[in-house]
Amino acid sequence: MSKKTSDRRTSIIKLIASDGRMSVDYLAQAFGVSPETIRRDLSNLDARGLVRKVHGGALPPLLHSEGTFSERMVEDPKAKQIIAKKLRDIIQPGDTVFMDTGSTTLIAAEALVMTHGLTVITNSLSIAMVFGRADVDTHIYLLGGKYAPGNDQTIGPTALEQITQFQVDHAIITVAGLDADIGATDANVDEAHIARAMMKRANNTVVLATSSKIGRRAAFRVCELGGIGTVLSEGPPGPAMMEAFLRAGVSVP
Repeated sequence: MSKKTSDRRTSIIKLIASDGRMSVDYLAQAFGVSPETIRRDLSNLDARGLVRKVHGGALPPLLHSEGTFSERMVEDPKAKQIIAKKLRDIIQPGDTVFMDTGSTTLIAAEALVMTHGLTVITNSLSIAMVFGRADVDTHIYLLGGKYAPGNDQTIGPTALEQITQFQVDHAIITVAGLDADIGATDANVDEAHIARAMMKRANNTVVLATSSKIGRRAAFRVCELGGIGTVLSEGPPGPAMMEAFLRAGVSVP
């Protein structure tokens, strides 16, 4: 497959994820290729589960399910580094933050380790260890609860109850999807519970989401868009999602 074909298919995925159903004729005109070429593109993307091919066009894929934590750690690494740098501009010395379990929050933790005076409350063993290895004055609180080894995290009623004992400046969370109508969603019900609990005890919620998650839906709702203060992604969302963010009062720096 040529780079031109690969780039076009990547753009088609992002366009459908951002704006919903797209017709073959519209995509052919937008990319300056024949309808037959677009149909081949859509067939390929449908077979890979990246879009749903329907008569005359394509729709976003069905509800998203996530791979293992190790698989997610190697997805979009450059995008996650950009997001981490943006977060570093928001979190100030002396802030108190929640950080939930996620590949993007783990990379973000590595970017925040030299921010002095942070108080970090997390259910992620890996995030706690990142801050614990840093030679700065960070206060780290690891939430107790049921240990989930796949993601090296704590979950369940004990973790949820302990979250209520804190009040923080920012809840820094990751999600599986951000949709204009549904809001933020997660593919894991326990992680959705943790994220919601953290948001309730935070003055501001910062969602870290690569562009691949924008326009996507997963099974478990975290919150509507209006419950989010800031969305950090590696680049601007499509026009439909940007309009939805603006209507909901979400900052997208």
